[in-house]
Amino acid sequence: MANQINPPRGMRDFLPQEKSMREAMLAKIRSLYVSLGFQEIETPALEELERLSSGQGGDNEKLVFKVQKRGQEFESALAQNQELADLGLRFDLTVPLTRFYASHHSKLPKVFKAIQIGPVWRAERPQKGRYRQFMQCDIDIVGDPSHLAELELLSAALSALAALGLKEATIRVNHRELLTNNILSLGISAQDALSAMISIDKLDKIGIAGVANELGDKFGAEVSQRATLWLSDIDQAAIPELLAPLFEGLAGHARLRFDPSLVRGMGYYTGSIFEIEHPESGSSIGGGGRYDSMVGKYLGVDVPAVGISLGIERIMELVAPLESKTNAVVLLIPSPQFALAALKLQAQGVASGYRVRIELRQKNLKTQLDDMQSQGFEFFAELTLEASFSELNLKALG
Repeated sequence: MANQINPPRGMRDFLPQEKSMREAMLAKIRSLYVSLGFQEIETPALEELERLSSGQGGDNEKLVFKVQKRGQEFESALAQNQELADLGLRFDLTVPLTRFYASHHSKLPKVFKAIQIGPVWRAERPQKGRYRQFMQCDIDIVGDPSHLAELELLSAALSALAALGLKEATIRVNHRELLTNNILSLGISAQDALSAMISIDKLDKIGIAGVANELGDKFGAEVSQRATLWLSDIDQAAIPELLAPLFEGLAGHARLRFDPSLVRGMGYYTGSIFEIEHPESGSSIGGGGRYDSMVGKYLGVDVPAVGISLGIERIMELVAPLESKTNAVVLLIPSPQFALAALKLQAQGVASGYRVRIELRQKNLKTQLDDMQSQGFEFFAELTLEASFSELNLKALG
């Protein structure tokens, strides 16, 4: 028996039915976002390594898949003991978007509302729910500094999840300024705030005691005690004035929750931050925030920007199989000699809105039809030379 041949660790193959379901889900999300005025773009899988390691991507910058220089450039770098890589696979879709906007802003609307759907790569240890290649689905608004941008994104994300049947999703909301002020109030210096955020970001995994102990090890017992009191009271925290417009603007969505401990790992966030959770998932299923200073790194002028991303892999684990009536037909022919007639009928069927697959009729017809049904086909018909496609006797499979 041949050895099983697997894809690289942390990466997956998708069978036709799995791929079909993923595409149906993405099509539903894409259609909703387009109906809300967002425009889809596409960026390369590769970005300049310098751009992917600019200090704004948090721990994800340590997980970049690097791509070596090629040809003479590689030989020269090797001879001079220089960096051998110049490109990297993108670890998210936000860094490519900011580069895209800086490159093409003169051709884009003043307020640009973008959709990006595509794979990203992170060289981390594979485990349940974590892959080295996975799909993200982002919407971003560039050029609007007002709360309207956040309101549009939060509403759109909740609507997309509801369209997929995930009506119990909740979005936790915080603000980087509020988080920083809370950290300073614990007795931690501004220079150490990022280190404290790394510990606080582990709250879901190690609990209040674990975070307090870690902060104590870093900054002393008094900080640990203050952190314990603060984290114990976060569920009772009142909505701050800084975030009130979001909760007031989405009063019809009772699915926002203020969480003073929410961090979000990316270093590029400058304002409001979000994280999407669902009661049936042990991990977040999306998130985002405002990153007003990021575009300016490439453009020379700061441009307000905010985005939210859906984690497609984790959402797929929650979504029931989508009903997909495709009018898929198997057209059975007795031998290859009937190919011309079958191809004509196939063209007629496709023109009428059907998916038509031509199959040689097998001796074990039941096994053949069961196999086709398992692949998503709904009807079958036997070739009739005298009939047009509309006159075929379509029979339901199963």
